[in-house]
Amino acid sequence: MKIITVTGYKGGVAKSNTAIHIATYFSDYGKTILVDGDPNRTALSWSQRGKLPYLVADERQAMRLISGHDFVVIDTPARPNSDDLKELAKGCDLLILPTIPDVVSLEPMLQTTKDLGSANYRALIAIVPPAPSKEGAAMRQELIDNNIPVFQTMIRRAAGFQKAALEGVPIRDISDSRSRIAWLDYKSLGKEIMEVLSNG
Repeated sequence: MKIITVTGYKGGVAKSNTAIHIATYFSDYGKTILVDGDPNRTALSWSQRGKLPYLVADERQAMRLISGHDFVVIDTPARPNSDDLKELAKGCDLLILPTIPDVVSLEPMLQTTKDLGSANYRALIAIVPPAPSKEGAAMRQELIDNNIPVFQTMIRRAAGFQKAALEGVPIRDISDSRSRIAWLDYKSLGKEIMEVLSNG
């Protein structure tokens, strides 16, 4: 069983969206469960509006349901304190820290990673504005310059995510082609996560 935890030091960084779409990717490779530990219950609400290709449970049900799954994706509350963060890191195979490409997000990310020390984590840049904007690439370079491990893949901003949330399905199941492009970002991220997990 591989456990992937998605957490963030603030809201609005596509944390739940990322957990939902990582779980979608892994559901093609094995039995997957998403544990919704976020008080907003974004993943549970999303799944109740339509159909996701895996089980979604809150953290109280998860202990009973987790057994026999190949992949466990955990969506946590935003803004964990540094002790919680260390515990989250210890309890999973990979900790994913979504951030958005703005300078205001850099400082809290640096603080968060300092708290994590040598844990197995990666930063993920999400809600990236389309070209010609260079914000995503600039943020990625800042993270690299500060010795923060960061995914090569960046998740582009896409209106299709709202549509997917309303329909209660992953973005890959939305019919317009622009939404499909957003799914390709998560597919590429899934491959990177797979590599990290197999090297771990």
